[in-house]
Amino acid sequence: MMTSVIRTLSLVLLSISGALILTGIARATVVITGSSNNMDYQVSLVAQNLSVPWGMAFISPNQLLITQRHGEAVILDTAGNNRIQVKGLPDVAAAGQGGLLDVVAEPGYQQSNDWLYFTYSKMLGDQAVTVLARGKLKQDTLIQWQELLVADSATTSYRHFGSRIAFDQQGHLFFSVGDRGERPNGQDLTTHAGSILRLNMDGTVPTDNPFVSQPNALPEIWSYGHRNPQGLAYDRGNTRLWAIEHGPRGGDEINLIEKGSNYGWPVTSHGKEYWGPLSVGEATEKEGIVSPRKVYIPSIAPGSLLHYTGEAFPGWRGDLFAGALKLEHINRISLGKNGDVLSEERLLSPLKERIRALLQSPEGWIYFTTDSGNLYLISPKP
Repeated sequence: MMTSVIRTLSLVLLSISGALILTGIARATVVITGSSNNMDYQVSLVAQNLSVPWGMAFISPNQLLITQRHGEAVILDTAGNNRIQVKGLPDVAAAGQGGLLDVVAEPGYQQSNDWLYFTYSKMLGDQAVTVLARGKLKQDTLIQWQELLVADSATTSYRHFGSRIAFDQQGHLFFSVGDRGERPNGQDLTTHAGSILRLNMDGTVPTDNPFVSQPNALPEIWSYGHRNPQGLAYDRGNTRLWAIEHGPRGGDEINLIEKGSNYGWPVTSHGKEYWGPLSVGEATEKEGIVSPRKVYIPSIAPGSLLHYTGEAFPGWRGDLFAGALKLEHINRISLGKNGDVLSEERLLSPLKERIRALLQSPEGWIYFTTDSGNLYLISPKP
């Protein structure tokens, strides 16, 4: 009888232990606790020794695929105690701000048959371009690799590649491309640089894109006048797209992206010139140019954007979260019904980390990566 009881207790303990590992709590070390909007949270260090982890996507409830800017990717369990190298990735131009960048799983992703979408930089001759591609994951290998769009964005510069992906849940994807370090590209509709693009999931051009029928304009362009949008987030409840982008010296912007609209760069800017006698923008506002919903002076250097919809933190639902690189925090933006910015909160500054990617988990927790190579988790404090 006693042996049976001990065996039963052992099985229960093993079951509990396994559940903790599957939910990503085991082995994670709590490094910070805090409170926001009357909710207590804790921040746990899940994994270390990644190499500039630029993007991440859930490929199962308990597994993340994480891209690393130098050109490799890993599959990491959410407990942080097992990682597998991903095979089948293309060669990338890993220099400056370029390399293997974003990864997003298609809506309703099932690992057996669905697509993972990637952005990265690659060389065309002696110039670099931003690329959108997709592949299917079979165990640890990407197969059926397809380059959907090699952006018309070639320069010898290794900066301002963009490059984030968002889905509108209506069969389209959005894909951001920076101005590639050449300012006039922002107002030039004959290049993809300095634009946010809209494609069908297979890479074809939707017939209702704004410039499909316009001569001397690329049909993939959805909006233009962007400097370097490194955060995209789609608000499904309100069917609207948000972007956050780097200003020059000050003047980072949050924009509500509208079809066919011009967001001003380099004609308008809230930032300052790096050197003279060149000028950044002739004004902060101008007729025909959409003004940002929020401007950051000084720059926070945004590296990502998340629209939070989870149940774990009800006081954050509908808010935007941006990872700040230069000012080393997570920036929480509370929005009104019409997309007006109501307030801003700066979270996790004591970590002193350049925060790169943000991702909401199925539980409504928030995972984030840092340029130092760490993976962290924000979860409710027990």
